[in-house]
Amino acid sequence: MMSSPDTYIIRNQRIYAQDGIIENGFIKIERGIISETGEMCYLQNDGEYVDISLPQKASVIPGMIDVHIHGVNGADTMDATKEALDTMTEALPKEGTTSFLATTMTESKEKIEKALINTGKYVENHQEAGKAEILGIHLEGPFINSGKAGAQPLHHIEEPCVKTFDSWQKASQNHIKLVTVAPETDEGHILIQHLKENGVIASAGHSNATYDEMCKAIDSGVCHVTHLFNQMSGFHHREPGIVGAAFNRKEIMVELIADGIHVRPEAVDIAFQQITDERMILITDSMRAKCLKNGQYDLGGQMVTVKDGMALLDEDTLAGSVLEMKTAFQHIQEYTGCSIQQAIKITSENPARQLGIFDRKGSIASGKDADLVILDEQMDVFMTFCKGKIAYVRGDGDE
Repeated sequence: MMSSPDTYIIRNQRIYAQDGIIENGFIKIERGIISETGEMCYLQNDGEYVDISLPQKASVIPGMIDVHIHGVNGADTMDATKEALDTMTEALPKEGTTSFLATTMTESKEKIEKALINTGKYVENHQEAGKAEILGIHLEGPFINSGKAGAQPLHHIEEPCVKTFDSWQKASQNHIKLVTVAPETDEGHILIQHLKENGVIASAGHSNATYDEMCKAIDSGVCHVTHLFNQMSGFHHREPGIVGAAFNRKEIMVELIADGIHVRPEAVDIAFQQITDERMILITDSMRAKCLKNGQYDLGGQMVTVKDGMALLDEDTLAGSVLEMKTAFQHIQEYTGCSIQQAIKITSENPARQLGIFDRKGSIASGKDADLVILDEQMDVFMTFCKGKIAYVRGDGDE
């Protein structure tokens, strides 16, 4: 990877800034921060900047934020090693992801705790500009419904427990930011209320909750839905389930895997029309096989077969994805006809707002982290900046 100084200038490009599109604009980057944006006619060369060479008709968008990702390029959060997280933070900028929640899965308490300790230490001690930033941890399981486990190992599922969560939060150095829980298994919504009181996002997922149960959980503190449609009670005209609540309750944010496999394109479009860009968040839910060849890979001690973009635990059970964020960004426009601005909102702004970090991420504006993605005319990633340092350039070390 090429070395990066502290100051850059991006010139003569279409910039999808927070306040609107700048058709022929510039961005100045200083010490990891966006120091100035504007139209080229207002550019003043008042410092020593390195000019960024870009393809013609490139577009600059804010870095994408993935709040649900297990692994990539042979590494997984549950590996519980610094090397695994190094691999993830180095690989993700290639697909336009500049920050993410390292996501665990249902395994033994000991393995979960080990992964939490490792991720917490990494966040505190090993974050670097030029790599995707770990914003915290998404605890997916073990507080889920065994009837909607999917690829989560049944024998490690636990009933929701405040004491267990508090122990794990302490082990992570308070870096658990989002917890997937099946509301119907949380008696009295004790854990859900506890999460809300402590500023942690409570997300309904891997759940068979009815519409009424889901609405009560929302009233108690659920404000998020984990991978809409997948491993949850579906929509029926007499029992709308979690999907119906996700459509109807405007106060919750909703994840979606837009790979065309977990959710077919027409269903993605239906969901987008109901949820809109105000509440949707695109995720990958990807596993370690992403960026690797077809074959068999481990997921929570289980063998997953990956073939032609599909990851299967068996012939009927999807086991995470190998989806890249740049592909989700392209798919949502293709499947729904939404604009680039709307795609930006559901890959950058919405996750940043949900995590409470929109003051520093999720859009292009002065004073924010210089997390930027440069797209070519085909909407493919050409270059990625993470906190003002070049993290990826197409052709620079690509296989």
